Amino acid sequence: MEPFELRDALSHAAVVLCFYPRDGTPACTRQALEFSDHEEDFAKAGAVVVGISPDDCLTHAAFRDEHGISIRLLSDPDLEVCRLYGVLHRREGSERDTVRRTTVLIDRAGVVRHLIDDVQLRGHAAEVLKLVREIARNR
Repeated sequence: MEPFELRDALSHAAVVLCFYPRDGTPACTRQALEFSDHEEDFAKAGAVVVGISPDDCLTHAAFRDEHGISIRLLSDPDLEVCRLYGVLHRREGSERDTVRRTTVLIDRAGVVRHLIDDVQLRGHAAEVLKLVREIARNR
């Protein structure tokens, strides 16, 4: 329930943006829990993980509290950020855009280093953590 400034976050750490469709679905819950389980590892590697979906702040709070999610969850109800990062898609037969599960890794200089748009949930957080560590080593 407070603003998030990417520029401020990047002054301290690399940022992992995890775009996901909705709070509370089985896949989104698994994804958020996997990143939460590795949150300390990401911090040690110099990165912060942020989840982004169209859900509002109250829905995020309930989702976080119900499942013990520790990563920060951001609300993008107008899909403005999702559009900026190109993570929206329209399913065949649908009339509205939905969020494609996508992870974006931004280094401290603000450069998008990796964009994973075909996220496979199993082991995804560990895969992203490996990328964060590689970036840290090559600084």
